[in-house]
Amino acid sequence: MRPARALARAASRRPLHAALAACLCLSAALSAAPALAADAAQLAPPPAADPANDTGPTRNGRDIYQRFRDGLADKTCEPGVSSRWRQHFATAPKRLAAKDDDLLPLFGYVVDALREASLPTEYALIPFVESGYRPGARSASGPAGLWQMIAMTARNHRVPMREGYDGRLSPVESTQAAVRYLKTLHGMFGGDWRLTVMAYNAGEYRVLNAVKRGGQSIAATRHDDLTGLSDITTAYVRKLHALSCLMEQADDRAEWLSALDRPVPRLAAVTVPAEIDSIGEWAARTDQDSAQLLRLNPMFDNGRIVRPGGQRAPLLAVAASAIGTPGSSASALALAGGELLPSADAGSDANAGAKVFSTASAANEAAFTSGSAEASDTADSDGKKTKAGKSVAAAPRRHTVGRGENAWTIAKRYGMRAADLLKLNGLNAKTVLKPGQALLIDGPKSGRK
Repeated sequence: MRPARALARAASRRPLHAALAACLCLSAALSAAPALAADAAQLAPPPAADPANDTGPTRNGRDIYQRFRDGLADKTCEPGVSSRWRQHFATAPKRLAAKDDDLLPLFGYVVDALREASLPTEYALIPFVESGYRPGARSASGPAGLWQMIAMTARNHRVPMREGYDGRLSPVESTQAAVRYLKTLHGMFGGDWRLTVMAYNAGEYRVLNAVKRGGQSIAATRHDDLTGLSDITTAYVRKLHALSCLMEQADDRAEWLSALDRPVPRLAAVTVPAEIDSIGEWAARTDQDSAQLLRLNPMFDNGRIVRPGGQRAPLLAVAASAIGTPGSSASALALAGGELLPSADAGSDANAGAKVFSTASAANEAAFTSGSAEASDTADSDGKKTKAGKSVAAAPRRHTVGRGENAWTIAKRYGMRAADLLKLNGLNAKTVLKPGQALLIDGPKSGRK
């Protein structure tokens, strides 16, 4: 009886022992949690910004690159892969990192369009191969624009081409068409990005016929088993994969990632108000870099905004609603399919709305300081200095235009609007500043008592 009772007592205590052990384990886990959380915080990358909820005028260049990496269908890179094409496209990462190149904001616009369409971001590398990411690129054989579309393909995908306006040169209209085409091909070839890009290069029927000759279904077809296609088409996959691997190799270097860590314009399709006739005028009104807008929108010859077929063609720029258009209240701006309501007179309250790129880092600011500022040494930061208990008027500041500067960069340096700078100097939005030209920064001021 005693052994039986002992066994019974022991059995009755087992749940108690198990519960006690569980409590001890839980206590240990809770005490270790802060340390584990601290370690995880050090190892984990910062959470990515949600682009749908972030509509400011700029974003960090590393966010663009991360969205590209996150959207890749194939993130693997074997050693020595496509060494020929890696060497051929070796300058691509350098261009992304260069502050004076329009590539990174344009790349970000294309990546966004592809992510919104739920397509692999390998397709964002196509313009590297086709045009070197130059919106105004033209081929002697006929293709044109960022995506190097031929006229027939452009018309088939609703890209307007009329006298005085070639929509293939519009990064907005050509990218919209390219994404629509890639979406169709992506579905046609079972979501295989490799077959899709081969079809983009050679045409879908050539690739479909090659699949048929192989005697297999699309799902079972390997791109490198297809026959009867040109060398250019068969090399297309290797080119894009080499570009992707070049980016991955570059992000192992801290200096490259550091170069991307800067404010970059967040580009969008914008339809300017009817009374705006030139890119320079729109740039002055919204405090954007007119030279950059001209480079990004080569479909507008000499910067004159045309309206093919009576419709206002979209401009690739920072949306004025994101900037806070000078002279306009936020409620006076509306984006409806990229269309903006006319803003108020550019000469109104200079404090209405935020300045674009106001969050630029000190390193980025240094790129805009090639000119020189001249001011009286008797003036302090408020434009006046007290001598012997009296206030004296400060001499107006002047700026000598440096090489590569324009009204936007100079105005940004002094915390003013480009429109105000031009007006102060009797200039207009179409004026081209020349190195050595002297500009007034301050208007005449009377002394204060």
